[in-house]
Amino acid sequence: MSTQTRPEYMLLFRGTDWHKGLSPEEIQQVITQMYAWFDRLTEQGILKAGQPLENEGKIVSQKKGSSVADGPFAESKEAIAGYFLLYVDSLEEAVEIAKNYPALNYGATVEVRPVAPECSMKQVLGQKVAEEELAQASA
Repeated sequence: MSTQTRPEYMLLFRGTDWHKGLSPEEIQQVITQMYAWFDRLTEQGILKAGQPLENEGKIVSQKKGSSVADGPFAESKEAIAGYFLLYVDSLEEAVEIAKNYPALNYGATVEVRPVAPECSMKQVLGQKVAEEELAQASA
């Protein structure tokens, strides 16, 4: 569980084929822009972590992880190509940073999500326990 005090936001970069139709020089130009953007956010202390992801992996499902298959099977435009973990003060600030992703102009998208301070199921469990205690107290 995280003990964070400053809000964290995850940028999930979707689209693994944004480069199709571009010349090698155009691809190099976008990659150079990506590295400059990454370096600038790091120097500003905003970027906590970030990595590209390989296109292949495994999907684990069913009870106790009894099923493992090759994956992900999402279309390349939906596949997550990488992520950034940011320290910023608001969702709006994270969205403004995401708007500068160099591959946006080539069909890639960025999903911006707040990082929860704890597992959401723990919050649901706490609410259910409180509701049951309230129901028992009023019975």
